[in-house]
Amino acid sequence: QVPVVESGEGSVQPGGSVRLSCKFSGLNFKNNVLGWFRQAPGKEREGVSCISYNGGRTTYLGDTRFRFTISRDNAKNMLYLQMNSLKPEDTATYYCAEDVGACTESWLTFILSSRSHWGQGTQVTVSS
Repeated sequence: QVPVVESGEGSVQPGGSVRLSCKFSGLNFKNNVLGWFRQAPGKEREGVSCISYNGGRTTYLGDTRFRFTISRDNAKNMLYLQMNSLKPEDTATYYCAEDVGACTESWLTFILSSRSHWGQGTQVTVSS
């Protein structure tokens, strides 16, 4: 498990936008799948999106595919999540993670079930 630092927290109105960033410090960053996860108050952590090692494949869960864009900058060890058209139900603490594998829904599920330690996360609140 690789130390990560999430940033970009914010409080926005419905329909607004936020860009999250995640800085990785692992040696295998460039070879691994990266993903975003979130945990809403009173709910279990869930997968949001993942991106393959070279950015060629992305996966989104739910309606985030129409509103969120995941991207990565391997030269800077950075992962991003551009979130547009935010809804109150997007309110959550967002986390990032990386691991080997392929960017699929199964990978997101695997990370959720296998990861015991997460970064501090970054809070996004969508409210009018």
